Amino acid sequence: MKSGIHPKYYDDCQVTCTCGNKFSTGSTLPKIEVEICSACHPLFTGEMKYIDTKGRIERFREKQERGQAYQKKIHAKKKQAKETLSFSQVSSHSKKKKNSPSSAKK
Repeated sequence: MKSGIHPKYYDDCQVTCTCGNKFSTGSTLPKIEVEICSACHPLFTGEMKYIDTKGRIERFREKQERGQAYQKKIHAKKKQAKETLSFSQVSSHSKKKKNSPSSAKK
């Protein structure tokens, strides 16, 4: 093993979980903080509890709401553009009818 290229290894790395559980392990970090451990994970405890703190579900719902609001905004713009276009077509179409040579012959 080459000297000077490997990180320092700590035999007594202290791992702390948000549930309050603490244990030691070996690592290249002197201290590690985790959100979930074997003392509070549902797989190990057998309890069903939600670990999500404003996580995936809320972010997904917010994203969906933003998408729906954006779709409504685009739909309103398209509708307004279509109404403006149809109004200008109707007014220009009526002008053409009055000035057309076929209407003058009748």
